[in-house]
Amino acid sequence: MKKSTITIDVALDEKNVPEQISWSATASTADIPRPAKALMLSFWDGGDKSALRMDLWTKEMMVDEMADFYYQTMMTMADSFERATHQQELVNDIREFAKAFYTKFQDIQLKENKA
Repeated sequence: MKKSTITIDVALDEKNVPEQISWSATASTADIPRPAKALMLSFWDGGDKSALRMDLWTKEMMVDEMADFYYQTMMTMADSFERATHQQELVNDIREFAKAFYTKFQDIQLKENKA
């Protein structure tokens, strides 16, 4: 069996707030750890039937970047759900929600920037 190890390093400030996030994988073509401003990691515990999650972001993560991150994450979740279930109607619902979420974010940003 082929195996790959993914390593995530998080540098914290004195209040345990992430300052830097980097990751590397043994199966990656990258020679050095790659920086990231945010991460979302989910595991499914089949015994407990529950999702275990970790969401981290650095102080440098901007609000507009967070909205992009969420939008892109929701769209890729739709892609994964489609491959796993072939439930096109539900996949379309996820994608439509992601688009509506991002459009609403942009509208709010425009209003706040005009104020």
